[in-house]
Amino acid sequence: MKVMVIGGGGREHAIVKKLKENKTITELYCLPGNGGIARDAVCVPIAAVDLDGIVSFALEHRIDYAVVAPDDPLALGAVDRLEAIGVDCFGPRKNAAVIEASKVFAKDLMKRYGIPTARYETFDRMEKALAYLKTVPMPAVIKADGLALGKGVIIAKTLSEAEEAVHSMMAEKRFGRSGERIVIEEFLEGPEISVLSFTDGKTIVPMVSSMDHKRAWEGNTGPNTGGMGAVAPNPYYTPEVAKRCMEAIFLPTIRAMAQEGRSFKGCLYFGLMLTKDGPKVIEYNCRFGDPETQVVLPLLESDLFTVMRAVSEEQLAECPVRFSKASAACVILASKGYPGAYEKGFPISIPAGLDAEVFVAGAKEKDGGLVTSGGRVLGVTALGKKLSDALDRAYKAVKQIDFENAYYRRDIGALALAAKED
Repeated sequence: MKVMVIGGGGREHAIVKKLKENKTITELYCLPGNGGIARDAVCVPIAAVDLDGIVSFALEHRIDYAVVAPDDPLALGAVDRLEAIGVDCFGPRKNAAVIEASKVFAKDLMKRYGIPTARYETFDRMEKALAYLKTVPMPAVIKADGLALGKGVIIAKTLSEAEEAVHSMMAEKRFGRSGERIVIEEFLEGPEISVLSFTDGKTIVPMVSSMDHKRAWEGNTGPNTGGMGAVAPNPYYTPEVAKRCMEAIFLPTIRAMAQEGRSFKGCLYFGLMLTKDGPKVIEYNCRFGDPETQVVLPLLESDLFTVMRAVSEEQLAECPVRFSKASAACVILASKGYPGAYEKGFPISIPAGLDAEVFVAGAKEKDGGLVTSGGRVLGVTALGKKLSDALDRAYKAVKQIDFENAYYRRDIGALALAAKED
């Protein structure tokens, strides 16, 4: 089988490494990939959003199967284009990817089908949004409607912060066209839970739960990022919570999408808040989360490619999906300054024999080695029988890796460990 993975970050590196375990895959490509992925797959310099280039490559190389990992190509219709030329895909079609591509669509879907989420209003005129802000309690959450690299959400503690957020999105176009419409919603409190799931549009199989760490700085402070680390499983995701989520959120979402004529096949991500009133949806993603993928997939004991094909063929109910009972921890090594401005081009030193797996996100090859080329550079993942073991191993490995201006949070997993002690 000739397989290609679309994308070029740490998430894609984790997917590529897992796909490599399947011996029926004879050729494995990644478009565009990165310097680290190039050691596990053939990287091709075609951008993830270059759908014409992707289709041409698939035809020329007679690709049998494609995994479309990032949100942008999914929202643009990459799966539709590839299926049209006979390439089976893992990932939702464009009309289903809208569940992430438009927060307005997602919130309206939840309202129509009674799926628990925060109260909200949507706006396409700044004057009305600013007037509405004066009527709601603070803090409030302001979200750009469209895709914004995971950074289109601002939690405003005061009215002036909220007004500034609205102005930056709608007048200053901070997130481009993604901020032409916005959602203003109530601020929910409670532990956050990430649940990735395999679904073929009929059956849904949740993966191991995880806890992301979105804020740039320790103590969950600073600006939102694409994610500074993750741990799995999430201690707040008890069997009772899982049962409630399945009945009130997971199955209703899959059924709602089918009812809307938007059957979802691929990985559906549920970003949840465990409030005093029970779990509520913060957001949906139409793909594997990043960095959650780097802690979830290493715990997958079943063959990933087999599961993906079962999803594509709508045979997930007949496919066993097993996960390890171990714990996993991922610490992101970022460029100092991320998610703002940062310098690139620093050589990366990764010693051999680390007791951890290194997923490369923002690095390119140069003179036989790797140099930094992005904000999030590496994801360092370790497993352990207990979460404390996994964290100890991950941080021990992080301290052995070196590049100039490296930054990482030193409190990844602290909340999860505290929850286990309660």
